[in-house]
Amino acid sequence: MIFSAFAQISLWGILAAAAFGFVFGGLYFGGLVPRYYAIALGREALPAARPDALTILGPFLCNVVMIVTTAAIMRMIAIASLTDALSLGLVIGVGYLLAMCMTIAINPNFPRPFFYTMVNAPYFLISSLMTAALLFLLQ
Repeated sequence: MIFSAFAQISLWGILAAAAFGFVFGGLYFGGLVPRYYAIALGREALPAARPDALTILGPFLCNVVMIVTTAAIMRMIAIASLTDALSLGLVIGVGYLLAMCMTIAINPNFPRPFFYTMVNAPYFLISSLMTAALLFLLQ
């Protein structure tokens, strides 16, 4: 059952969700919240770091892994409607992505873990919902 779920994943859904995540991430973190992100990290007094290949491609590749995983879960639990897909996207967004974001931020290297999570929350929630919707619509 697990391997057959991976075999049934739509490449178009994966590509659309990956493209959305990449563009939305660039707009969100590069245009909407860079100042708040720096504050959340305690780096507001430092010059902005220049993105390199790792900071651009790393999150993209990790996002693709999450998208493929979401697609497999959708197949395994037989998501049959857009409402069900969005419900799964919300559960993944809140139950895994936001919780993991907060877990990562609760350490001495993150001076403002709650603020950090609040800055990241819209990106993770919107991305998770859009991923689930695109995977369902393009299956």
